[in-house]
Amino acid sequence: MRLTSFTDYGLRMLMRMAAAPGRAFSTAELAGEFGLSRHHLAKIMQRLAQGGIVETRRGGGGGAVLARPADQIRLGALVRLLEEGQPLVECFASGGDCSLDGRCRLKARLRAAEAAFLADLDRSTLADIALEPGPTDSVQLT
Repeated sequence: MRLTSFTDYGLRMLMRMAAAPGRAFSTAELAGEFGLSRHHLAKIMQRLAQGGIVETRRGGGGGAVLARPADQIRLGALVRLLEEGQPLVECFASGGDCSLDGRCRLKARLRAAEAAFLADLDRSTLADIALEPGPTDSVQLT
């Protein structure tokens, strides 16, 4: 199973944010830290905000913060949110083509494997994988 780079960077950003709960991170800061374009990171942040994982604030002292404690955010839920619209295989997509329709015995096994993968991730939280706090992770007052 391979996750998209969208999910990979989303998880990295959240691990970083979980290391400094309450601290607001700007998209520019995180983009620089991960060597990503601000535009790409903003798309990831938007998905996380729409999913209720982060809250964003504009203006001075603004940025993104976790919407709830990291120990209340399950990894499986994060992967489901970030991988939304990215089927494991083409035939899982709505309207996906399958030349073996009705004869394929692989699809059920792949669905079971995907479910097991996500169930395993659901046993862990963002707090379990948070990065160790760095020297610049002081809490910003808002």
